[in-house]
Amino acid sequence: MAPKKLSTKRSRRDAIGEGSSTALEFDSHRFRSAEHQQRFEAIRGWSFHKERRVQLRENEYTDFQEEIARRHWTPLVTPMAKFDPKIVLEFYANAWPTEEGVRDMRSWVRGQWIPFDADALSQFLGDPLVLEEDQ
Repeated sequence: MAPKKLSTKRSRRDAIGEGSSTALEFDSHRFRSAEHQQRFEAIRGWSFHKERRVQLRENEYTDFQEEIARRHWTPLVTPMAKFDPKIVLEFYANAWPTEEGVRDMRSWVRGQWIPFDADALSQFLGDPLVLEEDQ
């Protein structure tokens, strides 16, 4: 007796699963909109390079160190020890503009609005910069 041939017909379940693209369920806690969630999926493969910490000795580049202190930029030149790449990607995905020419200078991260306009950055840095009214 000859061996049985395997059926070349696919089951209905296989045909449905293979042919359809599974739409992600919108996660409103993590994303501003379905479009921002799609943006997250698009940038999901980004990799991060950890910032290299540079330690200057007390008597090295004193003019440079004084300028950093004068501008209150110490938080900028002191990289964070750890970060969660998924949260960083959520920030970038949700900060992405959805309409041409419309810039909302805030992002949605884990249910919280995170502003990143000039005032928010200045406050983060300890209010080092006082702008004139027309700046």
